[in-house]
Amino acid sequence: MSDHPVSHRQDFAEVLGHIQQTRQRVFAQANTALIDLYARIGQTLSHKVAQGGWGKGVVTELARYIAHADPTIKGFSDKNLWRMKQFYEAYQGDEELSPLVRELPWTHNVIVFSRCKSPEERAFYLRLTAQDKLGKRELERQIDTALFERSTLPAKLSPAARVLHPSIDQAFKDRYVLEFLGLPEPHSENDLKRALVQHMKAFVLELGKDFLFVGEEFRLQVGNQDFFIDLLFFHRGLSALVAFELKVGQFKPEHMGQLNFYLEALDRDVKKSHENPSIGVLLCRDKDDEVVEYALSRNLSPALVAQYQLQLPDKKLIAAKMHELLAQHDGVGDE
Repeated sequence: MSDHPVSHRQDFAEVLGHIQQTRQRVFAQANTALIDLYARIGQTLSHKVAQGGWGKGVVTELARYIAHADPTIKGFSDKNLWRMKQFYEAYQGDEELSPLVRELPWTHNVIVFSRCKSPEERAFYLRLTAQDKLGKRELERQIDTALFERSTLPAKLSPAARVLHPSIDQAFKDRYVLEFLGLPEPHSENDLKRALVQHMKAFVLELGKDFLFVGEEFRLQVGNQDFFIDLLFFHRGLSALVAFELKVGQFKPEHMGQLNFYLEALDRDVKKSHENPSIGVLLCRDKDDEVVEYALSRNLSPALVAQYQLQLPDKKLIAAKMHELLAQHDGVGDE
């Protein structure tokens, strides 16, 4: 050991950084080469099957041949070979998605192309996985919770929210899935808040990774009185504080008054000068969309009303809701 380890620490860190960066580049290059190999094998299988010469029996023979000829080669079972064929057929000729699939490990690619039916859905999860560096379990959960379908449903926002935060639609959802809480029915607002804090990592994944948790029961002092925000976050992309108020019942218009008061106090006393106006979220168990629209239409604060559910969603119901909204939009345009 050196007599002066501190004096060399910066140099040591620099050497370690070189090693780590090179390892990452090597891994990325190896992964790209592997995905290219699987695509080539998939192309071969696709063409042979299309020509009528190969079927399941031949592919099984191929898997046995590879295993016998070189026992050190792993990952080429008949099941995986068929996956390579599916993989090639899912992305052949797609210049937009082909570079994305090369960024992701094979396991992630298998999840996406085997569980997502449309090119739009595949593109959504490929980009999300690459951008947020999702692990296998995180990716599977996002698909289970129908994130793609939910992301197409617009959040219920006040006009001020869009004026003050033009990109706010991308930051919030109309519905949040909190199946990881394991809450009983019925439950109180304190039960909900306590469970969210206990499962904050999972909650932030559901909210979006730009959310940073500031605290629970965040105290605001106005005059001689204390007020407490259920949960306070900071959103890096919007550069704004985000106050969450929790309601275990149905949304009521009077809830907006309390939330607006909290936002005013945050902007006057907590927000830093370089930050944007604070945003308020009423997270309710249930809501009537028409009542929400009326309540938000003349609201002067950047606020939204969202709904939470404690079970995994029915994708068919969400898809039906999505088509209903699209039909309404098209109908308005035709008038």
